[in-house]
Amino acid sequence: MGLAVEIEGESLYVNCEETFQSASLIKVPILIEAFRQSEAGKLNLNQLVSITNHVGGSGVLQAFSRDALLTLKDLMTLMITVSDNTATNMLIDKLGMADINRSIKKMGLKHTILNRKMMDFAAIGQGHDNFTSPIDMLTCLKAVNEGSYLKEESRAAVLKIMSYQQFQDRLPGLMDLERVVVANKTGSLPRVENDCAVIKYKGKTAYAAVLIDRLDDVYAGKQKISKIGKHIYDYLLEE
Repeated sequence: MGLAVEIEGESLYVNCEETFQSASLIKVPILIEAFRQSEAGKLNLNQLVSITNHVGGSGVLQAFSRDALLTLKDLMTLMITVSDNTATNMLIDKLGMADINRSIKKMGLKHTILNRKMMDFAAIGQGHDNFTSPIDMLTCLKAVNEGSYLKEESRAAVLKIMSYQQFQDRLPGLMDLERVVVANKTGSLPRVENDCAVIKYKGKTAYAAVLIDRLDDVYAGKQKISKIGKHIYDYLLEE
């Protein structure tokens, strides 16, 4: 397990610079790069595209017909909220894997790299996988909530998309979501469970990233992440 948590000047790091399989956490820097390209005038988020190259795993586009039209922003939203793999692969093609990795370096991420598309198990078998670390994911979360890497409008749009997350059985799993605002992104692979989140309560902000691998019981992994989320939640609510 690796984790990185920062709450209003307080911090807790455990194996935070260890490299883990990112699973779908890699979709956060992809989303950031999409908004960066939009700001630079290289990408029109309202451009309509047809669905291509359906892949399995998480998501809904694999059930859509090939003549269905969605905007690039729709793809970005599906990539995060339901972790749609088809949408992700289409965005990787549109943004360019090299540009995404350049953006990762510009953000100062030291252990993160996009080496393959989603559901490319042949690439994994050849040793080409996507990686990140807890501290890198915290840097991503800060980039979408503060700082100058993205403009304020883009940061707000990213957080809004992440706040519509449909997978809430990890960090937010034991929280009362009527009391806190959570914007998170999960990631799963065989024996891997990850989550990262921005959690806000009455002007206070917590950043958290928890990555676990080599699990024999993925349900137990999700429970561990939920318990960590509950500790963060309790700490935020302390007056």
